[in-house]
Amino acid sequence: MTQPRNLGELKKSGWVSRPVKEEMRRNAVTLIAAGEPLFEGVVGYENTVLPQLENAVLAGHDVIFLGERGQAKTRMIRSLVNLLDEWMPYIEGSEIYDDPYNPVSKYAKDLIKKRGDKTPLAWAHRDVRYGEKLATPDTSIADLIGEVDPIKVAEGRYLSDELTLHYGMVPRTNRGIFAINELPDLAERIQVGLLNVLEERDVQIRGYKVQLPLDVLLVASANPEDYTNRGRMITPLKDRFGAQIRTHYPLEIDTEIDIAEQEAVPLDAPGLSIVIPEFMAEVIATFSHICRSSPQVNQRSGVSVRMTVTNYETLAANATRRALQADETHVVPRVSDLDALMASSSGKIEIESIEEGREGQIVKQMLNAAVLEVFKGRFSPEDLVAVVDSFDEGIVAHTGDDVGSAEYADLLAGHPALAEAAAELTDSSDPAELASAVELILEGLHLSKRLNKEALGVRATYRGRG
Repeated sequence: MTQPRNLGELKKSGWVSRPVKEEMRRNAVTLIAAGEPLFEGVVGYENTVLPQLENAVLAGHDVIFLGERGQAKTRMIRSLVNLLDEWMPYIEGSEIYDDPYNPVSKYAKDLIKKRGDKTPLAWAHRDVRYGEKLATPDTSIADLIGEVDPIKVAEGRYLSDELTLHYGMVPRTNRGIFAINELPDLAERIQVGLLNVLEERDVQIRGYKVQLPLDVLLVASANPEDYTNRGRMITPLKDRFGAQIRTHYPLEIDTEIDIAEQEAVPLDAPGLSIVIPEFMAEVIATFSHICRSSPQVNQRSGVSVRMTVTNYETLAANATRRALQADETHVVPRVSDLDALMASSSGKIEIESIEEGREGQIVKQMLNAAVLEVFKGRFSPEDLVAVVDSFDEGIVAHTGDDVGSAEYADLLAGHPALAEAAAELTDSSDPAELASAVELILEGLHLSKRLNKEALGVRATYRGRG
């Protein structure tokens, strides 16, 4: 349908002006009634965070999200845009998207007074009705609210003329959603400038006798440490948010895996097929969960889900590099590839250790704990008695980056007990997938103190303890 191009056509079309919160509420009601999700791509919050956010939208509340880094706060904030109407009319030329029926700027009011029903309209897509600012200590009132534009003054306008104003980010998001990330980092005197936006729904610029009754949904994010302990967010501002929603890290290992698989950038290598076994993905996710409960990791800093995603990508990358060096076309990560995660993990967790230089050892210990936990989740001690007995009788197994998948297949061909155990982890007959299964079994038995391991560089040798 052709969009009305002037105010008269808009009136004839029957278009109804609604506040942004009512607009979002109506669209949310439609989606909920149809059984459709309000927020796409957000995993793990179905029974905790999302119901609270849906309530806030239905109630028309401004929202502040509290949570550590990597808890999808920004993603949820940005996804709120999808609850806006796809297109919205405004007075053409208006810097603050003036409502054709209820203009607030002097420019729009003067234009309607002059042109009447011939006032030209433009249409804004919902994507441009979203504004976002990362709060930094140097953020000023001029950035958020506005300031006198010296160029407009130089053009001949009087300082008392409202048209000399240069609007800040908040007015420019009129009839939309404005988000402030890390809100407590704003200087307290700047936070005061947001009080009117949240309660009286207007802004006041400099010494002008002008008020702009803005229509804005304000959403913010904050780290709980800043919000509750440091007292860097002023109490009157906290009081003005209608909803305070606490986010969290994935509660289940499966949820963490789902997020990693969803967010990881696929490694597209021509001529190669890449498969990440379920048990290796579980090791990655379990490692993150162990870090989040470890007393040796600074929990106030948090352990972001981004670590899980980057570790997932790094695991695939190291396995790909190894396969290319061995001239193999089927890429399957193994336990021996986990050493590559030291680089992708170290910068994402803060180790609290009395001794200097032990960070690497602590990360390695937590990786070993993740491997052991996944191993014990798949095998009980009695399941692998025959495998341990065969090693006690003299079997020796070599693993590492420079050991090709065919060598693991040869190992299984001569040892039925180990082959039977590997079949419990994968039903594939591909040598690369079997090699991955074999390494998990051998490392799990070593960490269970049932096999000895001698490691030298990229190679490892497993022997019986007898």
